[in-house]
Amino acid sequence: MSSVRAPAVAGAFYPATTAPLQAQIAELLAAARPPSLQRPKALIAPHAGYVYSGPVAANAYALLAPFRSDYSRVVLLGPAHRVYVRGLALPAADAFATPLGEVGLDREAIAAIRHLPQVCTSDDAHAHEHSLEVHLPFLQQALAGFTLAPLAVGEASAEQVAEVLGLLWGDQRTLIVISSDLSHYLPYAQARTIDEQTARMILNMAPQLNHQQACGATPVNGLLLEARGRGLRPELLDLRNSGDTAGDKSRVVGYASFAFYDQASTREKQDDKQECADGRVLVSIARSSIAGSFGIPTSVQEDAAFLHHPAASFVTLKRENRLRGCIGSLRARRTLVEDVKANARAAAFHDPRFAPLSFDELSTTKIEVSVLSALAPLAFRDQEHALAQLRPGEDGVVLEFGRHRGTFLPQVWENLPSSASFLDELKRKAGLPRDFWDDGIRLFRYSVSRWAEPEECL
Repeated sequence: MSSVRAPAVAGAFYPATTAPLQAQIAELLAAARPPSLQRPKALIAPHAGYVYSGPVAANAYALLAPFRSDYSRVVLLGPAHRVYVRGLALPAADAFATPLGEVGLDREAIAAIRHLPQVCTSDDAHAHEHSLEVHLPFLQQALAGFTLAPLAVGEASAEQVAEVLGLLWGDQRTLIVISSDLSHYLPYAQARTIDEQTARMILNMAPQLNHQQACGATPVNGLLLEARGRGLRPELLDLRNSGDTAGDKSRVVGYASFAFYDQASTREKQDDKQECADGRVLVSIARSSIAGSFGIPTSVQEDAAFLHHPAASFVTLKRENRLRGCIGSLRARRTLVEDVKANARAAAFHDPRFAPLSFDELSTTKIEVSVLSALAPLAFRDQEHALAQLRPGEDGVVLEFGRHRGTFLPQVWENLPSSASFLDELKRKAGLPRDFWDDGIRLFRYSVSRWAEPEECL
């Protein structure tokens, strides 16, 4: 029988009914002005009542708007205020409820950390804890859907928190959220001075905060330690206090929101304009190749240098959001321009799963081009070890066994989100039973850059 952790601070920290809560969050997000629109891997946001810290938290959650469908798991850590916790406490509940509905707990994530000595299970630690709960309505409104791994953090070291975060880090579909306010009940000017120093420490990735600087110093320090080791870049989104948001400046509480970005993602954003331009060229080449088979004259510039290096590609056709053909290459044996042309024609006219594309279908068929990285072999002891190495949402996978061979592009994870189902269906595609396993199976992983009409970078 499943159990649900009921909201404890609805009606106090935020509205207790659906419509007013949705309206308040929508208003806060609409007023937010985050300084960038990059995709964050992790956020730090405050956890007071929305009238006090809501505007500061909103500047973190507004970052998620362009990526609302990209995250499927949220790892949420906040300080335990009401119950003593040795280490980090998981709930025994199966879901957390708010006036916006229930959020299921991520059992796979929870199983990955339950064996750690610093991790315990305590419903008491979660029953009345606001530091996690107040983030859920924001997340429910900002994201399309997600599962939750919530941890109430008590007496623990930064290293112990970082170890937990390392196991839960996941791929790009996992978002880390750390809940913390800053200084408490100081005069306005003094609070500003201390909070600015705290913000500088966070931006310098210095995991030495104390609990006078931040009530969530322990999970924040753990994040800083793990993020520093992974090369993330922090950004300050907002720094204010309750005197700025609610008016009374005699005794204020400090609030800040931060985002942390993968350095690789930052570089990709810097090159985004050129990558989109290159992608538009590839999609145009694919469409031109198909149109030429119908005798339609087209002209696409093919003099860009990147087109004439060896590369492997896949071309995918869709009509009304349904697959209409997909053919590609796994290894670079032709120049990119020739590979895209050949695979476009093959996807349109020679995919054995579909009848050849007709001229009448051409105008309503959308084209997507994926360019593959080199194949990297996976080393594994058994099927369980292989599954543990797969990165959902990120890896394309090739399976080979004797004369059997099949591949799934990374985008297939959208329909097969678990590693087990992904591998089972890949075996079936390769002509093997879903429950088949043999030590002779070989697996390779690859990544893709992909572009789709209309001129969309994915």
